Parts: sequence; structure tokens; C-alpha cells
Amino acid sequence: MASAEPRAQRPEVEARGAGPGRRPATARERRTDVLVALGTFVVGLGLMLGLPPLDAADPDPSGPVSHYPAVAGTAWTVLSIGLLAQSAVLLAARRAPRATLVVVAAIPVLVAVLAPRAYDLFGLTVLPVVVAVVLAALRVPLARLWPALTGASALVVVGSAVVWAATTGGFRASFMQGLTGSIGQGVLQAVGAVGLPLLVCLVVLSRREVRAARTAEASAVDREQDALVDAAVSRERAAMARELHDIAAHHLSGIALMSAVIDRQIDTEPERAHEGVRQVREQSTAVLEDLRRLVGLLRDDSPTGRAVETIAGVVDLVERSRFRTDVHLVVRPADDADRGSRPLGDGVGPLAQLAAYRTVQEALANAALHAPGARCTVTIDDRAADHLEVRVANGPSSVPAMGSTPAGGNGLRGMRERAELVGAGLQVGPTDDGGWTVVLTLGREAHPTSDTVADGPAVAR
Repeated sequence: MASAEPRAQRPEVEARGAGPGRRPATARERRTDVLVALGTFVVGLGLMLGLPPLDAADPDPSGPVSHYPAVAGTAWTVLSIGLLAQSAVLLAARRAPRATLVVVAAIPVLVAVLAPRAYDLFGLTVLPVVVAVVLAALRVPLARLWPALTGASALVVVGSAVVWAATTGGFRASFMQGLTGSIGQGVLQAVGAVGLPLLVCLVVLSRREVRAARTAEASAVDREQDALVDAAVSRERAAMARELHDIAAHHLSGIALMSAVIDRQIDTEPERAHEGVRQVREQSTAVLEDLRRLVGLLRDDSPTGRAVETIAGVVDLVERSRFRTDVHLVVRPADDADRGSRPLGDGVGPLAQLAAYRTVQEALANAALHAPGARCTVTIDDRAADHLEVRVANGPSSVPAMGSTPAGGNGLRGMRERAELVGAGLQVGPTDDGGWTVVLTLGREAHPTSDTVADGPAVAR
């Protein structure tokens, strides 16, 4: 059985054999490389065998006469071995594409030297060069491939020039004329063998990059939309959590307090216990009604409407809270000779009035929970022209508190979030006598009164 150490070292050896930064080729990739090399040789050999009969079957008397090497002759054999060698070198194109391109382009030079009589079939050696250019261009960036392309082009020019010069005798008449003709013939061959395949590969790569960029852009847009949806859902969940907390904390804390009182009164004061049970029923009905309204807001197909709580609704809120604690309401409306009387909360937006209502609701719930039996005062000061102030203050507790809930702190956090949402000022904290106070200051929207317009300067209309 093989030891664990050789098995552990084998991937490292394979990785080193694959070159730095390259992973070992998979079985599928190796099969692809073999098929490419075999296909190149088969196509080249087929053309070597098929071109002479086709040319003989349809001769062109106006064109030059072709002299193909005899099948299995020396020139033909050297050319076929050269094609076989070029195709075999293509097997290394995945590991070393640049070296493969140079070697594939160098083999025709050797063929041209050994078998110049294979001139009419020598152009078939360009086929493996074209395949090598395509494989290299698809796997190596152009910035690192251009030295290999230059070398391959030069080798193609040399091979074609050698065959042309040896076959046509271009150097016999004039050396310069022969040099010019052979180089021109080689350059044309290099353009067809290297330049055109490279151009096609660059077009294919550019289109592939464009598709990849569009796919990445579409993915980025989808991720951005998902992020926006998640943010919107998070905001809605936070708003729902605040609403549920305000509703539950206000009513359920009162129910808990009244249940504790009923437990003490049920034997000694049955009449007051019955009254407490009726209050518990009223509070339970109220919390169910508020939850039903909240669900109606969340359901798109619900025809149930809901009246938005306002500053004026604080009066009813305080009235309902008197069943569980000693609450007093003080309203200081605006009523003077300069501005005249106006509705309570005039100039305060609906969202700000809802924030004020929820703040009073939460403050009363906290007072009932943490300071049971304490006197609580709700003050609505509407006298200032630029703001409205809501104050909820309670004294120290006269009986032991029931303690905090596991979710303690959410009420104050909800107050601050609502105040920040509407741009209001919020101050909370203990008082000197051991109580607690909550002060919410709401700014008014600019509404010019009829008196201001009449007394002010005339405005052109």
C-alpha cells in the first residue's frame, strides 16, 4: 500500500509540472488537447492526399502548373513528418502556449531546408501555426504574447522565403530582387498565418468581455435592487415593531397592573374587583382593536380605514389611562389678542402629531409599569408661535414596582427614533423628587395668518 506521504506530495508535484500559477489539466481538458492536435494532423494529411487529385481533375490551363511531390516520396515524407511534429507540439499549448507557438512556427523552417521541392504543399504547414496562434491568444493576454507573435511571424517569413527562393531561383538574377521577392512572399504568408487569426481572436475576446461586463452590470443592478428591497423591508419591520411595542406596552402593562390589584381585592373587596375585571375587559378590547387597525394597514386588500392619532387624541388617551393610574391633563391653548384662538396642534404636521401621541402613550405605560400609584401629569403647551411642547411627568412610586420587562429600553429607543424622524426635540430623565419626566418639543410649519398679511406690507400679485 502506498504511504500517505507520497500521496500528499503528488498534488504539489503536479502543480509544479503545470507551471507557476497554473492548475493541473483535467481529464476533459487533456482529451480536448488531444482532439485538437489529432484533428490538425488529420486535416493537414487529408489535404496533402486530396489536393493533387483535385487539381488534376480540374486543371487550369491559364494558371501556373503545379508540381506536387510524389506520395511517400522524400519531400512528401518530410512534409508529413513536419505536420506530425507540429501537431504533437500542440499538445503542450495549454501549459506553455507561447513556447508552443514559436516551436510550431520553427518546424516549417526545417522542412523548407530539408524538402524545398514540397513547395506546392508547403502552405499546409501554416495550418498548425494558425491553431497555435488561436490557442495562445485565447489563453495569454496580448501584452505578454506579442514577443511570441513577433518570433512566430519572423519564422514564417523565413520558412516561406527559403522555399520560394529555392524553388523559383529568385536569387540567380539579382540578390536584391530575390531578397525582396522572398521577403514579400513570406510577409504575405505571415499575415495569413498569424495576423488574421489573431485579429479574429481579438474580436471574439472583445465580444466575450462585453458579454461578461453586461452580465456583471446586470448582477450589480440586481444586487442593488435586492439591497434596496432589504433596506425597505428593514425600515418597515422597524416601524411595525415600534407600533406593536407602543400598542402592547400601553394596554398590556395596564392589564397586568389591574390583574395584580384584582388578585388582592377579590376576597376583601369583591365590588372593586368586579370593577377591575370590567376595566381589564375594556383594555383587552382596546388592544385587540388597535391590533386589528394595524393589520388593516398592512393588508393591501383590507377596506378598513384608520384614523391617525393627533394631539387632540391625547385627551381620550389620558381619559382611558385613568382606569389604571392617577393621570391629570393640563392643556394650555393659544388664546391671546395678537394671534387669536386656533385649533390644538395647529401647524404641526400629521406625522409629528402621531409621534407626540405615541410618546405620551409610551410615557404613560412606563409610568404605570415603573411607578405604580404615582401621580402623573400630561401637559400640552400650545401657546408658543413656533413650537408645541408635550410634557409627561410622574412622581415617585407609592407602591413597589413590578420590575422591567425582558425587552426593557425599547420604549425610550422608540421615542428617540420617532423624534428624530420628525425633527423634534426629546428630553427624558429623572426628577429631583425621584420621579420621571418626558418632554417632546415639536416645531410648527410656516403658515402666515390673515392678520399678518393684513398688517404687513403689500405684496404684488
